[in-house]
Amino acid sequence: AAAAVLRLSCEDRLAIVRWSGTAASFAARPRVPRRSSLLDEERTLAEDYLSTLGFSDAELSKIKLRYGRSFEPDVENKVKPFLRWLAELGLTDLEVRKVVVAFPMAFRARLEENSKPVVLWLKGLGMDNSQ
Repeated sequence: AAAAVLRLSCEDRLAIVRWSGTAASFAARPRVPRRSSLLDEERTLAEDYLSTLGFSDAELSKIKLRYGRSFEPDVENKVKPFLRWLAELGLTDLEVRKVVVAFPMAFRARLEENSKPVVLWLKGLGMDNSQ
């Protein structure tokens, strides 16, 4: 709700502040135009691809929020290889979704140079996929 208020024009914000808010005047309150939420905005190719894999709107919203800037990783060169690699590690679909939602910045990393060596190092320490 706070983010939606920030997107309002100055006139709309002033109208909200000026309204006294009594129950009798509720119907006469200033009408605030509905602003689109994160989910109403046009989806990126990455979001479309993830939604075809079963990611919910709530998960996509968390991914966009955690990714930081506009969520537009290269689907062919970043998203698909990373998801394929997670599946090759033996993670279930649910576990893959949890990893992506918790750490969508992984789509920015270089798989061969960053992610794979870290996982190999952790496995060398005795960790398994459940950890």
